[in-house]
Amino acid sequence: MATPFSGAGVLRGLSEDLVGLVASVATSVVQVDARDRQTASGAVWSADGLIVTADHVVQREEGIHVGLPDGRTVNATLVGRDPNTDVALLRAEATGLSVPSWGDVAELGVGQLVLAVARPSGKPMATIGVVSAFTTASTRRGQTLDVVQTDVTLYPGFSGGALVDAHGHIVGLNSSALARGISTAIGVGTVRRVVGALTTSGRVKRGYLGVGLQPVPLPAQIQQALGREQATGLLVLGVEPSSPAEAAGLILGDILVGVGGSVIADMDDLQAELSGERVGQSALFQVVRGGQPQTMNVVVGERQ
Repeated sequence: MATPFSGAGVLRGLSEDLVGLVASVATSVVQVDARDRQTASGAVWSADGLIVTADHVVQREEGIHVGLPDGRTVNATLVGRDPNTDVALLRAEATGLSVPSWGDVAELGVGQLVLAVARPSGKPMATIGVVSAFTTASTRRGQTLDVVQTDVTLYPGFSGGALVDAHGHIVGLNSSALARGISTAIGVGTVRRVVGALTTSGRVKRGYLGVGLQPVPLPAQIQQALGREQATGLLVLGVEPSSPAEAAGLILGDILVGVGGSVIADMDDLQAELSGERVGQSALFQVVRGGQPQTMNVVVGERQ
């Protein structure tokens, strides 16, 4: 007779824990039918019917249906969408939904076990893996987005479903559209920010200057004039007519190096500063013109 494996009890315990974790999270994971060929998944955001999902799976804005964990299928409407982050918000005609526990990407570490929980076929599905990296991906609008890279298998219809940590907290929305052949998830911090904007105005505001820019190295003498070490800035290659930049007096050849006390060394820095909160507000930009630093007030516009 074969000797029983000494670790069998540990494996059984882990297996049973995983089954319980998936069953618990699945009460807040729904089916999203918003495209013709393949249903997808989503997660309950609020008990009164708000559902978050991946924007790329919402291919029609009418005739949307949501399959609930209790087996019912209900109509849903599109509250708003943000292709720049691949997040969409739906409102299902349902109340009393089970709201999950939302976690924090900051509490994750590379190598930590995570689960992908989805409901593309009406019944819950799950795969397991680890956090591979914290990296960036390009969205369909060409924007750079911070994402969680994992090695979980995202089967068809898993997009919009939950990325779950070992505590049973949803830490992101899975998306197969952000990096070819790589499993990624949109962090809950991004989801929370986008949902807040969509529930308020149905869209996400983003700042706009109206300039063409290119990163350039800053010579030592310019860094000395700035009074700090800063390897690069953004060279103005063009200014759009009637734009906020033109109104402020920015010209070809200026180099943007800072705004509001923050350094602008590359496009990611600038995009981070041109948040929706700055739209319509005056921002103090630090510019190098003719080798000399100066400041300029720019009233930030809104990107349409």
